Amino acid sequence: MLQIGKLKLKSNLILAPMAGVSDLPFRLLNRKFGCELAFIEMINSCSISHKSRKTQHMLSSNGQDRPLGIQLLGGEGKFILKAIDVLSSYEFDILDFNAACPVKKVVNRGEGASLLREPKRLYSLLKVLVKNSPVPVTLKIRAGWDKDSVNAREVALAAQDCGIKAVFIHGRTKLQGYSGAVDYRIIRAVKEALSIPVIASGDILSPELIAKMFNETGCDGVAIARGALGNPWLFRDAPGFLRNGAIAKRPSIDEVLKTMTQHLNACIDFYGGKNGVVIFRKFFNWYTKGFRKIRPYREKSSRVKAAEHMVSLIQACCGLQPERETH
Repeated sequence: MLQIGKLKLKSNLILAPMAGVSDLPFRLLNRKFGCELAFIEMINSCSISHKSRKTQHMLSSNGQDRPLGIQLLGGEGKFILKAIDVLSSYEFDILDFNAACPVKKVVNRGEGASLLREPKRLYSLLKVLVKNSPVPVTLKIRAGWDKDSVNAREVALAAQDCGIKAVFIHGRTKLQGYSGAVDYRIIRAVKEALSIPVIASGDILSPELIAKMFNETGCDGVAIARGALGNPWLFRDAPGFLRNGAIAKRPSIDEVLKTMTQHLNACIDFYGGKNGVVIFRKFFNWYTKGFRKIRPYREKSSRVKAAEHMVSLIQACCGLQPERETH
């Protein structure tokens, strides 16, 4: 069991927030395969404080979408306070603060991973969050800004003193982005220093790599991001591998295509016909990763606008490959 504040979780496999991905259809689909705690994609505190229509749509949820986490991005206390006030009308269970995003436009605004270079400002923002949030506050960080300024342990310890209830840590620096090796030693150092849960991320792409993360770092949980793209089976298969090394049978082509169709229909229900199909296009590519002779189908999927045409394209993939290769 993983406990974050008063929230008790049976699973220590968490669906991480991903920009442009972690919408309601995606979360609900992964929950069907065993995901318990899932996060809405990162929300900008300035946008939500101004009640942006797009941001409000991103926050859409329902009774099946629990427990639910919201990840907040920000750099100014006044907007964070306004964001908390707006969020008071929504139901959620965890409020995570992002001090890890390496995207240039985010960093240039003094948000995300840039806060790792300004620990005092980060702590002041965390204190505002902890004091005013109605739910447990967690923090997402990286190993550091670059290899010469790795400060995850120090930042995490100070954050714990601020009252946060868990630390999510990506084992790469800001300058690494999502490339290069994950540093398991840094995650272990954070875990050994803290008394609150530490949830690790970085290359959580398969049951084997999930097991490696637990074994190498001693972390309390893992946050699955890219590993879940077109692969909700990861939440189904990883627990058995962690318990006894059981290697699950790969999903059949029929199961993959059935899941794709369910996801497509959920996108259409949520976004409407044309928008739902357009949003699903990227998922078509992720679901068909490893399919032989898939390129012509992917090229067609990038232009499809009608639901019936996307359904036909999915059905046409039957027979391309008897079993799906692992991610």
